[in-house]
Amino acid sequence: MTITAGIDVGTGAIKAALFEVDDKGNHWLARRNLKIRQRDPLQLATQAYEETLAEAGFEPEQVHYVATTGEGENVSFATGHFYSMTTHGRGALYLEPESRSVLDIGALHGRAIKVDERGKVLTYRMTSQCASGSGQFLENISRYLGIAQNEIGELSKQADDPETVSSICAVLAETDVINMVSRGISAPNILRGIHLSMADRLAKLLRVIKADDGITFLSGGLALDEGLLDALNHSLGKMKLKITARNHPDSPFAGAIGAAIWGAFRYEKLLQSGMLAKAS
Repeated sequence: MTITAGIDVGTGAIKAALFEVDDKGNHWLARRNLKIRQRDPLQLATQAYEETLAEAGFEPEQVHYVATTGEGENVSFATGHFYSMTTHGRGALYLEPESRSVLDIGALHGRAIKVDERGKVLTYRMTSQCASGSGQFLENISRYLGIAQNEIGELSKQADDPETVSSICAVLAETDVINMVSRGISAPNILRGIHLSMADRLAKLLRVIKADDGITFLSGGLALDEGLLDALNHSLGKMKLKITARNHPDSPFAGAIGAAIWGAFRYEKLLQSGMLAKAS
């Protein structure tokens, strides 16, 4: 039995996952998702890890491998680090085994990743950091509209006449939204227009990486936005891509999950090579 932790240091949040890995599979033990909100990400990574261990009833010396991903290269107690494309791909397969591509929609950008049945990354493409297809952009818009983020998805699905947001620049798109409000456009129609605009760009990324069949899995901070999920499936159908977009209640943890699973794999390889003594 191997106990392994994955810590995903993102731009907007820190996710930590603790796993037990044995010949029967991978099993959740505990998890944490802490919003950064202008706090020190490295301190929060330590807090998330300690709280995850406490929830599971483990001490640090009982963990065989601590794997980081995202911006976690400088986490002092980590054993190793993995690229986020690799971890999101593997985490997506854990949560949705039929996944053959991943849309990681984070605070600053969206990224499409094509994977095989083992979670190996085949290719990827991403939006620019100034794009109006990111979590930070949608958070800014919801704040301007006076809407809680957990209300965005349902409000978007209530739209009856979505207003088009054409700009790919976040600053210009925010100006568009301000103009919409002054013209009396309803919040649901504004949000649906934003979702459709974001979805079109994400669907184009999938087309570029030739993810033309199967399941695309949503990970990252916007993965649980049901309005965006609905808009994405609409865009995929419009572009005649034979893909279905899905999410999972644990979608935000995909990177941390993948880090933990890859950490267990690397630990076993190190044991086999004789570079490590078997920990108790």
